[in-house]
Amino acid sequence: MTMYERVGELARIRGEVLDGVPQATEAQHAKGKLTARERIALLVDEGSFREVEQLRRHRATGFGLEAKKPYTDGVVTGWGTVEGRTVFVYAHDFRIFGGALGEAHATKIHKIMDMAIAAGAPLVSLNDGAGARIQEGVSALAGYGGIFQRNTRASGVIPQISVMLGPCAGGAAYSPALTDFVFMVRDTSQMFITGPDVVKAVTGEEITQNGLGGADVHAETSGVAHFAYDDEETCIAEVRYLLSMLPANNREKPPRSASADPADRRCERLLDIVPLDGSRPYDVRAVIEELVDDGEHMEVHERWATSVITTLARLDGDVVGIVASQPQALAGVLDIHSSEKAARFVQMCDAFSIPLVTLVDVPGFLPGVDQEHGGIIRHGAKLLYAYCNATVPRVQVILRKAYGGAYIVMDSRSIGTDVSLAWPANEIAVMGAEGAANVVFRRRIQAAQDPDAMREQLVKEYKAELMHPHYAAERGLVDDVIDPADTRAALIGALAMLRTKHADLPSRKHGNPPT
Repeated sequence: MTMYERVGELARIRGEVLDGVPQATEAQHAKGKLTARERIALLVDEGSFREVEQLRRHRATGFGLEAKKPYTDGVVTGWGTVEGRTVFVYAHDFRIFGGALGEAHATKIHKIMDMAIAAGAPLVSLNDGAGARIQEGVSALAGYGGIFQRNTRASGVIPQISVMLGPCAGGAAYSPALTDFVFMVRDTSQMFITGPDVVKAVTGEEITQNGLGGADVHAETSGVAHFAYDDEETCIAEVRYLLSMLPANNREKPPRSASADPADRRCERLLDIVPLDGSRPYDVRAVIEELVDDGEHMEVHERWATSVITTLARLDGDVVGIVASQPQALAGVLDIHSSEKAARFVQMCDAFSIPLVTLVDVPGFLPGVDQEHGGIIRHGAKLLYAYCNATVPRVQVILRKAYGGAYIVMDSRSIGTDVSLAWPANEIAVMGAEGAANVVFRRRIQAAQDPDAMREQLVKEYKAELMHPHYAAERGLVDDVIDPADTRAALIGALAMLRTKHADLPSRKHGNPPT
């Protein structure tokens, strides 16, 4: 056989691999799902994908496996570029063994994960698999262990993004949970540890796959999914957008993008967006959109724990992470879930050198038996730990209320924020004036001929003495009280000054954060 014939044979095999089985492709499309290669083509720049181990086959025997040895073994692995930057990817091919993971399948994933870590480039997994390949027994389970170990080793080193495009059940669900971001597609993707049949057998509860672990459940209730979309094309386009805001690894800065939005642009609308009356709600997203470049930001966990907003945006072309109280939901209080949500976001930003901006309008922690018994102390401490441990540039802006322990936790000067600014409407105190007056002046109010009038008078006195807009500035707890219209310029100036910030943590193996 000549070399030309060998090359021809290779081309024929590659053609078969790339085309797949037409009936299996049609079945995948009939479910409203793309194939693994179609998904990769949407993710990476055109013509940039380089596949690894395309001709890999399993070596398992028994249960008919020896008669069925398709190339790729049900997973496509390789690297390409997204906007010119290297990204590693693996995609389960549901057309082959239902995307189930066997020994060879797992080894391919292990290899591409090791390559991503070594190259210092993001890893994207396109998940659409039926779990462990039962015919291969414990070898398949060991394959998952190798993935989990690498997920953990890569955590905080390279960005890891899991895109759920089909089922993900049992132990397989732990890999996405170990990554930085989880994307899901409605109706076609589900995640759960035990499926509906097992749930019914054990508890008697009847529920659908989507009701148990669909995209909306994980985006709104469990908090497992950071993003949920209606179709694969939109989902993968948003993955590309997220990658454009993340550094390749923890040794690099996030990519800068030139902005036509003037750095010194005044934000006059802010004076109308935020009411002076601290009891009136507003949507803090309007504040964020007024401050950031071109009003664009990518909200993380948009529909879970909605009393705090966590979002990525740019200020003068530089990526920032924004944590903001949301007075429109539960008056902006911190509760168990919002504390956990913000803590995880702060840790992610700190791991990847993304500066933090914290917009504060918080009346405190949510009171209640359920919160206390659910561990609000422990969960609130997660956010406190995350901020105290963060070494990236940190800027706090107090928009309105900042009461009690929640004020401290939201990156106050006392826990290490680099620059603290406040608007003229700021009220920084142990608690609201009404509550404080009821505690401090309880006897005077009870002894008064007109308790209501006395309470009103003492509330005014307390506000004038301890809660006037310049009280914190006079004591050095904020660096300046600024015109809200100047906030964008002030943030950009502060972050520019902090660009060369370097802070070392004490030498230690690792901390022991609250869990």
